Amino acid sequence: MGSFSSSHTDALEGQTPVKAICVIGAGPTGLGAIKIVKDSDEFKAGKWTVTAFEARDSLGGVWNPAPATGDVPLTALYDTLTANTAHPLMSYTSYPFPPESPLHPPWSGVLTYLHDYAKAFDLLPHIRFNTPVLSLHWDASAQKWDVTVQGEEHLQFDLVLVANGHFRVPRIPLTKGLEAWRTQNKVTHSVWYRDPSVYKGTLLVVGGGYSGMDVASETRPYATTVIHAITGATPEDQDGGKFKKRGRVVEYLDPAEGKVLFEDGSIESGIDHVVLTTGYQFSFPFLSTPEVEPTLPPLVPPIPSVLYNSTYHLFPLAKHMFPLVTSYPPSSIAFIGLPLRVAPFPLSEIQTQAALKVFRDPNALNLPHEADAVRARYDKLLAIVTPKLQVLDQSAEVAVADVWFRFGITEMFDYRDELYEFVGTTYRVPRWERELFEKKDLLRAKCRELDRRGESAAWLRGVGAGADPVQEWADFLFKVLNEGPTPEAE
Repeated sequence: MGSFSSSHTDALEGQTPVKAICVIGAGPTGLGAIKIVKDSDEFKAGKWTVTAFEARDSLGGVWNPAPATGDVPLTALYDTLTANTAHPLMSYTSYPFPPESPLHPPWSGVLTYLHDYAKAFDLLPHIRFNTPVLSLHWDASAQKWDVTVQGEEHLQFDLVLVANGHFRVPRIPLTKGLEAWRTQNKVTHSVWYRDPSVYKGTLLVVGGGYSGMDVASETRPYATTVIHAITGATPEDQDGGKFKKRGRVVEYLDPAEGKVLFEDGSIESGIDHVVLTTGYQFSFPFLSTPEVEPTLPPLVPPIPSVLYNSTYHLFPLAKHMFPLVTSYPPSSIAFIGLPLRVAPFPLSEIQTQAALKVFRDPNALNLPHEADAVRARYDKLLAIVTPKLQVLDQSAEVAVADVWFRFGITEMFDYRDELYEFVGTTYRVPRWERELFEKKDLLRAKCRELDRRGESAAWLRGVGAGADPVQEWADFLFKVLNEGPTPEAE
């Protein structure tokens, strides 16, 4: 198909041309972005259009299931996955979950919620499914982004909102000896994990995040022995040695003997298989040089004038969104949803509001101030990781990159509030949301205990059906926290 522009270049003389906005991805972040563009006065006045490109045949991103096939599966979603955060703390600010929804819905409940969100705000007409973006390049002469999609269709856009997610391309650690185990087919990453019953014998689970905890817990009824390796963990044997906690894996020894060396000097042998729950890479296959350099950035200072994708982070970005570069306007592209350990649904909405503010008025982004903020964050994180480099087994550059988007709870909410202030709204993250998020793991454990006792439905009856569902859900979370049953010790 030939090239053409998505902007209305045939506008009558004296009229402002219609601006075209591209959203890459129709997962939770992309859906939030489309909705916020549609809410804008410019869209309602016909001055902006929005088109989202989704590679798959349906919306949902990581919450849209797919088999564990191919070089890399289309999603890391596993059969038993439930939300690890109570839905009142993760839902879009503009759209609560339905009344009586389980606090930690299964993946199917989250996917239904996303479909309902798209229908409620009429997002589907703006999404082109089965249309992956192949390349994205800045056209300096036209001052637009050239977007090439499947079928060699070429389009031009004034603003690009990148929302393609970051839970697909697995990160394989560079631990000594691991490659030999991989060549013996004794290692998989959790992106391929679906059914715990297929794991027999002695299983080593590497990684202490939510996926690692789930895999280690779910495989225990099926595997003969489960060893869970978490950096810094105190070695402990449970259930007569059928479940073992160990520290970081230092080296994978002879794969034939299934031997692994841990950070405390202990060795386990007879390991039949390893599941790596070691995270994911930031991947933007449609971006390449000169727009993005695919390598680690040099040490700071100075702040580089080009954008780098280290796969651990994207650097440097103003407000964790806008490239601090000189080869294209920072106001013309924004990366939505990069921070980790956050509630991504509400974050996508306020980040898109910030992107639209800067698109309207590029001068709203104080570039010298933002560069100073990036430099200050770099110095702060470098000071934190430097004493830990030997334990982390990383260079300073990698260690800083690895923690760049790993937000703490306070930092996550402070960041959202900074964006609310930036766009000029009086809304701030409610105090209850901050308080409850700090207790989210205890909430999850108490909800699981209610499920185990068969009491969840009774507790949930009528919750969220009143005139102020958001406050009802907040009150209910406090009720579960304060009055819910004590979880059974494992």
